[in-house]
Amino acid sequence: METDSEPYVRLASLRQLHQAMADMNKARSLADTLQAVADGVVQALNYELACVNLVGPDGDLVVAAFAGNQAAEALITGRSGSRESWDRRLGMGEQWGDLIFIPHTEGWVLDDDDVPQWYTDGPAPRFEDEWHPSDRLFAPMYAPGPQGGGNSGELIGVLSVDRPRNGRRPGAWGREALQMYAFQAAIAISNARLRSNMQRALVRLERDQQALRASEESFRQAFEYAPSGMAIAEMGGDQHGRILRTNDALCRLLGRRASSMRRYAFSDLVHPEDIGTLLRTSAEGGRAELRLGRRDGTYVWVSLRNSVVADAADGPRFLLTHVEDIEERKRRELHLAHRASHDSLTGLPNSAELRSRLAARLCQRPQSSHAVADAMDAAYGNSAVFDSGGHTFDFSAAAEPYGAFDHHVHAVAPEDGRDDGTKGLAVLFCDLDGFKSINDRFGHNAGDAVLIEVARRLSGGVRDGDTVARLGGDEFVILANGLGRADAQDLAVRLRGEIIQPIRAEGRAVRVGASFGIGWAHCGMTADEVLKSADERMYVEKRSRPKQHRRAG
Repeated sequence: METDSEPYVRLASLRQLHQAMADMNKARSLADTLQAVADGVVQALNYELACVNLVGPDGDLVVAAFAGNQAAEALITGRSGSRESWDRRLGMGEQWGDLIFIPHTEGWVLDDDDVPQWYTDGPAPRFEDEWHPSDRLFAPMYAPGPQGGGNSGELIGVLSVDRPRNGRRPGAWGREALQMYAFQAAIAISNARLRSNMQRALVRLERDQQALRASEESFRQAFEYAPSGMAIAEMGGDQHGRILRTNDALCRLLGRRASSMRRYAFSDLVHPEDIGTLLRTSAEGGRAELRLGRRDGTYVWVSLRNSVVADAADGPRFLLTHVEDIEERKRRELHLAHRASHDSLTGLPNSAELRSRLAARLCQRPQSSHAVADAMDAAYGNSAVFDSGGHTFDFSAAAEPYGAFDHHVHAVAPEDGRDDGTKGLAVLFCDLDGFKSINDRFGHNAGDAVLIEVARRLSGGVRDGDTVARLGGDEFVILANGLGRADAQDLAVRLRGEIIQPIRAEGRAVRVGASFGIGWAHCGMTADEVLKSADERMYVEKRSRPKQHRRAG
């Protein structure tokens, strides 16, 4: 740009300046913008050399772009000068508005600082306004401040220019043009940095999204193709526990479609007896073993384990539930438990199981009166459930100690010698008559066949909820609750009539008899005392009958 007749500025010079500003705003990257800024100084403002010094993250200024001399560009591009040295430069010399001019008469003190610079040769000035090779002119570039102009913003860099083409120091118009250009360059560089940061952020965002998509796909595959059941359920709110998603393994395990599973919560699928177990299971990292209902109405034992999953913004939380089929293990456990508590020959509860069930009905606190005992007996239906066929049972009273007796129903015995209407827990002690002779004459296989058939007949002759147990050898015990004396005697007669019917054993028909002793369990007694009482009554009954009537063999 011509500066020798500054009242008159050529239109071509303005167009050059306008084009230079347009070029630096059209650059696609920060590096291109910085180079366009340096090129614009040379092409539009008519300086032979221009350098863009950019403030780096550490505060020092690095030579980011150079124009006008390739040798000088290769020498100093990328080198940096300390912020302290730059602050000293910008604080000395002459203030030309926002520009800093350091004449050669003062600039010699800067020759040894760490700011990258070039050296030009030339004759000493002949005129007062002639440019000296050691003169320095700097145009600080400030980020636009709140007011939109001036140097109110943060320093982002410095433009260094050298050797105006007309050989003179710039006049008022030249200075104004350089200052305006530096202001626009600061805007262009700030915008380029913003675009660069946004591009980097977009790249990071895209990378994070790709990682998220990869993670979601990994989770989806792990979820969908897991060999054991998986489900995602809502956590909290009105729909807590509602199933949102299930994998194929869980649908196959329960014989249900994925679409139908979304209508349920796990509490809807759990066996009624296992609801308490489910409710006691902690939602966060909880684990439980319970039964879930299949579509065909059967139940399968599963191990259920919960984990909490929260979204990235810590918004709604979900339960990831892992469901493992443990039916086979439970079957083995129940089988082992059954073998431990049941007679291997007849399948009836054994002696230990009999004593356990009997002891669970007794406590050491004496009942206050028959009226209180009868009232408590009326609630007995919820205290215990026995079986008569070797199946599993639930005995709620055994689950708590009998020191408090808050829910215990006291066992009482009818009055001796008369039937006063009192219902109690009858204990029928049964001993087979003539069994030893069958063993001796026909062998143990025949004896075993007799015991199995007797066990079947006794089990078939009692009510649901009564217990038939094999005490050992040819001795059996029946626990029958809620009977009066006449009821117990009728039961003994009926069972004896069943037992004396012929039994097929080893290809022949044999007969055994049976002696029954009826004892009564009441609180204050131990299980052994109850069994001993019934055993003694059985022997009294056995001795009272003629020998020929005892043996049917």
